[in-house]
Amino acid sequence: MNNVNELLKEKLTMENYNRLIALDNPKMHDFIADAIELTRPASVFVCTDSPADIAYIRDLAIRNGEEIPLNIPGHTCHFDGYYDQARDKAQTKYLLPPGSELGESLNSIDKSAGVEEVRSYLTDSMADREMLICFWCLGPTDSDFSIPCVQITDSPYVAHSESILYRPGYEQFKKFGTSPEFFRFIHSEGELENAVSKNIDKRRIYIDLEEDLVYSVNTQYGGNTIGLKKLALRLAINKASNKGWLAEHMFVMGAHGPAGRVTYFAGAFPSACGKTSTSMLPGQTIIGDDIAYLRKKQGQIRCVNVEKGIFGIIRDVNTKDDPIIYEALTSPLEVIFSNVLIGSENRPHWLSMGCELPTEGINHSGKWHKGKTDSKGNEITASHKNARYCLNIPDLRNRDPLLDDPEGVPVGGIVYGGRDSDTWVPVEQAFNWTEGIILKGAALESETTAATLGKEGVRTFNLMSNLDFLSIPLGRYIQINLDFANDIENPPSIFSVNYFLRDKTGKYLNGMADKKVWILWAELRVNGDVDALETPTGLIPKYEDLAKLFKDHLDTEYAKADYVRQFTIRIPENFAKLDRVEKIYKEKISDTPQILFDTFVEVRKRLKSAQDKHGDYISPFDLSTQ
Repeated sequence: MNNVNELLKEKLTMENYNRLIALDNPKMHDFIADAIELTRPASVFVCTDSPADIAYIRDLAIRNGEEIPLNIPGHTCHFDGYYDQARDKAQTKYLLPPGSELGESLNSIDKSAGVEEVRSYLTDSMADREMLICFWCLGPTDSDFSIPCVQITDSPYVAHSESILYRPGYEQFKKFGTSPEFFRFIHSEGELENAVSKNIDKRRIYIDLEEDLVYSVNTQYGGNTIGLKKLALRLAINKASNKGWLAEHMFVMGAHGPAGRVTYFAGAFPSACGKTSTSMLPGQTIIGDDIAYLRKKQGQIRCVNVEKGIFGIIRDVNTKDDPIIYEALTSPLEVIFSNVLIGSENRPHWLSMGCELPTEGINHSGKWHKGKTDSKGNEITASHKNARYCLNIPDLRNRDPLLDDPEGVPVGGIVYGGRDSDTWVPVEQAFNWTEGIILKGAALESETTAATLGKEGVRTFNLMSNLDFLSIPLGRYIQINLDFANDIENPPSIFSVNYFLRDKTGKYLNGMADKKVWILWAELRVNGDVDALETPTGLIPKYEDLAKLFKDHLDTEYAKADYVRQFTIRIPENFAKLDRVEKIYKEKISDTPQILFDTFVEVRKRLKSAQDKHGDYISPFDLSTQ
């Protein structure tokens, strides 16, 4: 400890040293001392919870060119490198010691080799920069849900983003004392060229589950560098699996029912599948849009938003479909835009924002003009398809009053959704918790989007929308979810939703605003206010209940013909989906719980019985009421 203290005294100013030593945590001091010796920063800044310290980081991001001030006070824009625009799945790996096994579906590397490699890339990486040491809290502070975190980075953009996305943690660390139970993150942008990471071929994001530690280097994109986001989710899933709670890729929102009733829903959707827009439904209230921790408390399942901000995809955000977010993005609030187009008036522009885009400006490719192509001849869009915004949830006028409640909110319903063009109906309730976890969560498929590297539009299996972030064997994860409600008398109802159903011509059968009706119907079902029709895979709405919701909440006449098109049960497509998903479990997931296969057998029987009675495509008007 004396050696650590001596090194910290030597490398830090007295003010920063005193800030650090005020936190009596030897493990944290060791981590910081090691990072200083490894990266050799020109200076070190220890960030407390004070507004002055956050302002220092915000100003530093502008001074070093990582963020550009825009025309509205509080707004800045950040550009990632042209080839650093999404999560790098291939180079995001778990560091596994000898004898450890996560299964072939999870990307891993030998721990000693991986640590040696990533530390070699981090060596002297901050030699000409300031190291920022920041303390944040996952979940509300002073709560059973709280996880303290320390982030080391040389990117003020990363630190600034985390100051928006997460609750302050410096004072929390003071209360935390000497406990070793916290998460650690070290990130360096690496060598820069034109203010962006140069050595993308050496981009690495390595996760050490034993040490609750994440390394990230040679990258700037938020999904690879903002440690407390999906990188911390991986650590939390592992931690939760050993402690009896759940860490999930879920929004949390309050659905407002009759007579002032609020029912809280958690929902898991892959990126760009309507997750944030569902959490922001008009007339409802938001707790969070991305990650939730769930615990059992007083005989209930309760949950919190891990974050206090949104790092959302900005494409398609416009005044009609996302009025509250659009209002925030055009108001004098603290907002970071990333990889959008900056026009001549120093204003941000993005795809499908509801107005004509400029024909030239500055974007992630540098100077841009309409028709510009990259070195491979691919057209460069004005704004990247995965361009983002980062803002505070407390700045939104639809924030829920229980956003920071340390006890969390009671979960009334859980929703799973993805991009499915031909199988799932717009909304369906599972018969029970077990079928919900298996048929809605564990059978989730979705078409790929620009949020991850690779080809778009490919139908992929995505277990509970958490496949990219799982840090435990998949079969074990399913069993943990199945068992989670065992001692809960009235577990949350589980639903599937699908906003992307198409007809044979490719036309969407759902309007973008319709999702409000699907969620409000789920709210009524949770509280036993309406009946439902029984299908082989669950329960769907009756026409008259939807017609009333469309009229009351969207001022729209809901046609019976639309109802039939949307809620026809597609037997061949359901059979095909079961076959696809079951094949994955049989061939790639060796520890799949037997109950999953048994449930698939029972559902096939129900599908076959319905097919024999009604044919391949069954109108909802031919179904009986449960």
